[in-house]
Amino acid sequence: MPLTYGKEKVKIAQISCGTEWSGIQPELDKAAELVNAEIFFPEASLEEIELGVEKLGFSPASHSLRVMLGQAIALENYRDVDGILLLTCFRCAEGSLTRTVLRKYLQSRFNLPIISYSFTERTKAENLLLRLEALSNIIRRRHLLEVKRQEGVSLGIDSGSSWTKAVLMEGGEVIGFSALPTTDTLDTALKVVEKAVNGAKTRFSVGSDPVGVTGYGRHLLSQKLRAKIAMDEITVCAKGATFLTKHFSGDTTVIDIGGNDNKAISIHDGIPYNFSVGGVCAGASGRFLEVTAARLGVSVSELGELALRGDPNNVRMNAYCIVFGIQDIVAALAAGARKEDVAAAACFSVAEQFFEQQLQEIEVRPPIIEVGGTSLNRGLVKAIEKVVHFQVKVPPYSQFAGAVGAAVLASNA
Repeated sequence: MPLTYGKEKVKIAQISCGTEWSGIQPELDKAAELVNAEIFFPEASLEEIELGVEKLGFSPASHSLRVMLGQAIALENYRDVDGILLLTCFRCAEGSLTRTVLRKYLQSRFNLPIISYSFTERTKAENLLLRLEALSNIIRRRHLLEVKRQEGVSLGIDSGSSWTKAVLMEGGEVIGFSALPTTDTLDTALKVVEKAVNGAKTRFSVGSDPVGVTGYGRHLLSQKLRAKIAMDEITVCAKGATFLTKHFSGDTTVIDIGGNDNKAISIHDGIPYNFSVGGVCAGASGRFLEVTAARLGVSVSELGELALRGDPNNVRMNAYCIVFGIQDIVAALAAGARKEDVAAAACFSVAEQFFEQQLQEIEVRPPIIEVGGTSLNRGLVKAIEKVVHFQVKVPPYSQFAGAVGAAVLASNA
């Protein structure tokens, strides 16, 4: 389905290695076309490549990666650049180091939003669309993302992969909310909307009052519910998190460990400027915690409390793949490990992998705000605090941050 964006194309500089021979460049171009963006490659001379190695103090063995350093230097020669894409292969450790070096350098030189991403040869336009859509929204809708108030009465819906959530807001407060496991996208959304509206003592009419939608089902729901805005979950989640904590100025880091993918977002003065979206390895997702809870015979909410009483050091568990993670659980229980220790190890494993896969891609600056359903898992919150060495804030209605962000933005659109 074509997406609607501003008439003016946004210009995105692509600094990458391997997108051509891996076959994903056509997928990148397709995703860019869908969000009305133009991708270009900064051309680097031999002198600029050598200067990049010298200036950044890093000399990768791969010539293609050294070219990326030269492209970063060459970017100084370009004007009207709106955003930057940093891309290397998922299997390349040296590429990961190169992205980190370049991200830090580019952030020190340019006031531009940056996406840092490791791709596989199976990466499709659909995988890239969310990232480019978020980048486009940060560029095009900056004035909207700067809002600090929720006006009047508005409804926000977050149509996620695992859960669909809705909140009704008035005067900056949540006055009704509901959440259900996602089955049929439209049917589930209509049910949570009905419950959220019925739970509030105020008049609200879908079609007349502002509605904002986000999440995987946002495009369908936007049409069916005549939404005022339909935006990606990265920008909307960032807005919900900062609104719930009233942290509108300075630096913030928002994390959301979801059922299908994870988000890590660096924010300054309420505007995302650097973000990473995971999804390659399910062992670092909320889905792994669901599987762990089922294997231990407890609910997901009970898993976190169980983990608080356990010691993660008593169970070895660090598999990136959910399948191998389950094998670790089975082996530990068969060896007589306590459920509490297994739960703690599972939470710590997710936190550690999230740190390695997502937080390495962004600038982590306190305060750190955790949102999404897994933010209610106190064992996971504790594990993240141990890994990042910062206190993690969990605001009220943290599991509804996406819906709250959608409601706030819709009321100002």
